[in-house]
Amino acid sequence: MSGRDAPVDGRSTADLYKTHLSSGRGRLGEMFGGHVEASSSGARVLTEDGRSFLNCGGYGVFLTGACHPRVVAAVERQIRTHPLSTRMLLDPAAGRAAAALARFTPPGLDRMHFCGSGAEAVEAALKLARGHGRHRIVAMRNGYHGKTLGALSATGNDLYRTPFLPLLPAVTHLPYGDAAALSEALGADASDAVVILEPVQGEAGVVIPPEGYLREVSDICRRQGAFLVLDEVMTGLGRLGDWWGADREGVVPDVLLVGKALSGGVIPVAAAVATEEAFAPFDRDPFIHTSTFAAAPVAMAAVQAAVETIHEERLVDRARTLGERILSALRAAVAARCPHLVREVRGAGLLIGVEFQDPGLAGEFLLELLHRNVIVNHSLNAHSVVRLTPPAVLDEAEVQELAAALLAAARTLGERFPTQKGTS
Repeated sequence: MSGRDAPVDGRSTADLYKTHLSSGRGRLGEMFGGHVEASSSGARVLTEDGRSFLNCGGYGVFLTGACHPRVVAAVERQIRTHPLSTRMLLDPAAGRAAAALARFTPPGLDRMHFCGSGAEAVEAALKLARGHGRHRIVAMRNGYHGKTLGALSATGNDLYRTPFLPLLPAVTHLPYGDAAALSEALGADASDAVVILEPVQGEAGVVIPPEGYLREVSDICRRQGAFLVLDEVMTGLGRLGDWWGADREGVVPDVLLVGKALSGGVIPVAAAVATEEAFAPFDRDPFIHTSTFAAAPVAMAAVQAAVETIHEERLVDRARTLGERILSALRAAVAARCPHLVREVRGAGLLIGVEFQDPGLAGEFLLELLHRNVIVNHSLNAHSVVRLTPPAVLDEAEVQELAAALLAAARTLGERFPTQKGTS
């Protein structure tokens, strides 16, 4: 390790976290073994001690894997020529990125605001709704839309909301999957309302709504006059085995939110994609909603390359077929080794959740997989659910490696808790 890469003053990375970043995050890293990421490529993450982890986590970012050569090359070219713009003149990279994404968005969703994170995309969507006079927000229980103040107002978990009250006013949270409750809450005249929801709730533990629910939601919003925002920050760009969760039921919202995989696994970027009518408040004044780094050329290069890579490498289809295989392997592992500890295994494409009887078991399973060099995530709004978001670039050897790790982790859990239904 070079002097430049060595921890400052001999302190470990965990100590630096605890001193300068988040002390809780530093302690959590130590609980997970104190591993320090050094590099990544494809489906692999390498640590400073030389271990190679199969990355099935990353909160949905790595659909194309890490450091995809095409995306890296595009970003490197942009960095060497024009990484950031003046914000006064027009930037061709932004135009190309928008056109590339618009090729694959649902029909009519052609206008875009690029930003740095999914939460920022949510903020843009809520402001567009406000620009149309929609001050009433209707969101779903356990939905997750980010932790900035506006996005947090829509997020349906009091654990994150309560410390920061009061948030935006006139917010209602409804049961996810209940179209009748939505219709009743909106009322006959919902011209003052914006509805925001996910096609599959990711942080709620991969909650898949009843078939036809999204279509019902869309019909209710159109009939009763509500503005519809579909948050596809985690589910979009092929994660579910379709380009968009909206495509699964032929839904076209007023605003579609995109993020995570839009980065191509290289650089942070997200977008709010709207119809021309919905985007009108931002069209009227080009300075009414801006950010210094919005649509930065270096991020736009990543967007164009990522979208083209997903299309040309047929990663949407790959996500569907890989997801079916992994879901089957996971169900077989659980059924064979620890069915008494698990409530359900569910998923769509490469968004897969394992719901345990309690959060302690979910933590045990996560740690067992980490011990076997597989990274997965817990679910922020459902602590009993372990979530897998593997990349669509897994090769056959990596699929077999993942299946073996899942079986071994389930076997260990079954042996450790042969009859118990929980650890807490």
